[in-house]
This record gives sequence, structure tokens and C-alpha cells, in this order.
Amino acid sequence: MSDNKLIRSLSEFFQRQGTALAAAIAFYTCFPIPLSWTLEFRGIARFAPVIGVLIGGILGLIDGGLFLLGCPVLTRSVLVILAGIGITGGLHLDGAMDTADGLAVADPNRRLEVMADSVTGAFGVMAAIAIILLKVSALQDLSADRGLILMAVAGWGRWGQLVAIARYPYLKATGKGAFHKDTPYSSWDLVPGALLLIALSGIIVILHPHYWLVGVGLALGGSAIAILSGAWFNARLGGHTGDTYGAVVEWTEAFLLVWVVALQG
Repeated sequence: MSDNKLIRSLSEFFQRQGTALAAAIAFYTCFPIPLSWTLEFRGIARFAPVIGVLIGGILGLIDGGLFLLGCPVLTRSVLVILAGIGITGGLHLDGAMDTADGLAVADPNRRLEVMADSVTGAFGVMAAIAIILLKVSALQDLSADRGLILMAVAGWGRWGQLVAIARYPYLKATGKGAFHKDTPYSSWDLVPGALLLIALSGIIVILHPHYWLVGVGLALGGSAIAILSGAWFNARLGGHTGDTYGAVVEWTEAFLLVWVVALQG
């Protein structure tokens, strides 16, 4: 009888995790999810680093396929970054743009209002251009395992988002990121994603021993940039919104790619 209860409990646990993972895929990407599936959106931020690794893996496959087709490195880099935007539907880039527009306002009391405006301003456009240029130029200069690095970079960006969700208050009663606060998060929720991403760095070191500095620096730099990005936006706004969650992802990815290029140089 106890064995049956254990099996039933495990079955229910994996079922809950499966519905949450499917919900995370539906929320963070444009991948189609069957309408018949039951989705549980509470707590999906815990899966954000996993979704990042998944997206990075897909981008790595795209990059490898273009390489086999003889595509020049700059063109490959541009197409990979654009593919990343397409997979997420521009969710995080849109947040980075809205955040830039809000932070450009001198009056702190109007920043959230400007961020909620659907009209993109000049600072939002400049932020998007800067992010895309940084990513493309850095990716072009990567000589180490681009696929694994793309996985790690996308994972650390979303791990930073999880840190911001768990650590800082949400500033709006409603919004596209408000539902994250329906579920309490603790520091322990950060551990599985961090271990996964550290393992990726370990794989890079094992496969490319001469790039050990890149592997170690990817883990240390990824965690540091992710944490500092969320802390910076919190210092400027006194908390976070769905837009700043996206900004944390984008800026962490951009700066981390630049950091990896500096390490391999």
C-alpha cells in the first residue's frame, strides 16, 4: 500500500512539473503547445534557466547548420541573434526597450507610466540597437564552442531574471510579470539552474581544456552579471516589472557574450 502511495505521489509530482514546464515553454517562447494540454503557470520562473538552455541549444544547432552550409561567420551571427528574437517573440527585447524609455524620464514618478506605453521611444530603439550590435559582434568573435556558450549565455540571462523575481518587489498591481509574485520564491529556487549552468561550463572545460578560462569565467561572470543587472534596475526603480525582467535577460546575455570574448582573447 505504501509503495502504491509512493508511486502515485511521484506520478503526481512529475505531472505537475510537466504541466509547469509546458507552461514555461508557452510563456517564454513562441513554440506551439497543444490546446488540450493543462498548463500551470504558477512557479514557471523556476524553469526559466532551463528554457534558456533549450533556446541556446536550438540557436547552437542553427549556427552549426549554417556553418555546414558554408555561411560566413558574420551572417551566421546575425541570423542566430535574429532567430533568438524570433523564438521568444521579442518578449525580452521589448521589455528592454520599454525599460530604456522609462529610465530616460527624469521624473521617477512617471517612469512606470512611460514603460507601460505601447509606443516605443528613441531611447528604447537605441537600447535595442545596442543590444543586438553587442550580441552580433561578440558572437562573431567567438572561437570557442559557440553552441555551448549560447546555451550558457541564454541560461544565465534567465537565471538573472529568476534572481530578480525572487529577490525584489514587483512594482505594479497588474502587468505581464505580476503573476510571478503569486508564487513565493526562495534562494533555494536559484540552486538547480545555477548547477545546470555550472555543469555547462564544466563540459566546455572538458571538451576544450585550453579554453578553461572561458569555462570558469562563463560561470563566474554569468552569475555576477545576472545578479548585478537585476540589482541595478532595482536601484534605479525601487523594484521590478515585467519589462525589467526582460531587460535583465537581454543585458545579461549581451554583456556576458562580450565578457567571454574578452576572456578568450
